[in-house]
Amino acid sequence: MKVTFSILKADVGGFVGHSHSHPEILKLAGDELQVAQDQGKIIDFYVTRCGDDLELIMTHKKGVENKEIHGIAWDVFIKGTERAKQLKLYGAGQDILKTSFSGNLKGMGPGVAEMEFEERKSEPIIVFMADKTEPGAWNIPIYRMFADPFYNPGLVIDPEMHEGFKFDVRDVFEKTHVWFSCPEQAYDMLALLGTVGRYEVKEVRLKTTNEVAAVTSTERLNLIAGKYVGKDDPVMVVRCQHGLPDVGEALEPFAWPHIVGGWNRGSHNGPLMPVTEKTANTGRFDGPPRVIALGFQLADGHLEGPVDMFDDPSFDLAREEANIIANFMRRNGPMQPHRLEDEEMEYTNLKEIKKRIKMRKY
Repeated sequence: MKVTFSILKADVGGFVGHSHSHPEILKLAGDELQVAQDQGKIIDFYVTRCGDDLELIMTHKKGVENKEIHGIAWDVFIKGTERAKQLKLYGAGQDILKTSFSGNLKGMGPGVAEMEFEERKSEPIIVFMADKTEPGAWNIPIYRMFADPFYNPGLVIDPEMHEGFKFDVRDVFEKTHVWFSCPEQAYDMLALLGTVGRYEVKEVRLKTTNEVAAVTSTERLNLIAGKYVGKDDPVMVVRCQHGLPDVGEALEPFAWPHIVGGWNRGSHNGPLMPVTEKTANTGRFDGPPRVIALGFQLADGHLEGPVDMFDDPSFDLAREEANIIANFMRRNGPMQPHRLEDEEMEYTNLKEIKKRIKMRKY
């Protein structure tokens, strides 16, 4: 059975500040998607949030970038924004950058990650959702999942994975992309992926069969709006097992809290903390940046689950290390490397400050 797995997300209003999502917004979204399911437009759905971001997970048979599916999500985001304004939630409609739906959410503000595939005999999927960070936050974990045998021993052991994967890398500034074949082009790819604010992995496919393995959202709000409107809070979908990374290999990169851009006012570097769905609430300095992982088994397009994959004491050390790193970074105050580099800060008030200050040669 060919199925499409879609996750569409947007910040329609924070409760309180940028920390949580209001329960009424989550209920509204669930009620809307229930109607869509009852009408046969979608097979199944799950509504959740990561911090102040509303996350809509849907399965259907309509393919990626489908007008009807994107329209369902758009209606939820618009109605959620209207309710958020009534509740006076913070930043209501922050990610809704366009006033009318054009048939596709691309370039309109919300984040999108979708994949279409033939459902296997057993189809485990993990959805990763992050808050207070940017799409480049996936660069390290997605590389380690699909190209690093120290994190994914299946690249050595599993004959179906041994030939490796290919990566679609996007330049979000120039709106160009290139496919890299790994392991043979891994060093060339890393030369780009090291610039996490510009180069981002959009998709990963198995080289031998072209089977889709992972997709991410690569929307950059600042580039769309031309000013700072909040961080992008990306999502990623990863298929597991049967010639793809097993569940443990997909989760292993998050056992170490690597440094990502975002955090307070989207202008600071900090550790990406793996947390449970229940504790995905940003507090300290509007953070630190965090990620949740929900696991599903697909059964004829229906979502069995989720299982909260980071609700596991083996990630306690990563959370402790993230807090230690957060302490260290915060001591740098407004100085780099805690504050982002100038290229990222150009979308904040820093640009106007530079205009007011007249520098003289010395």
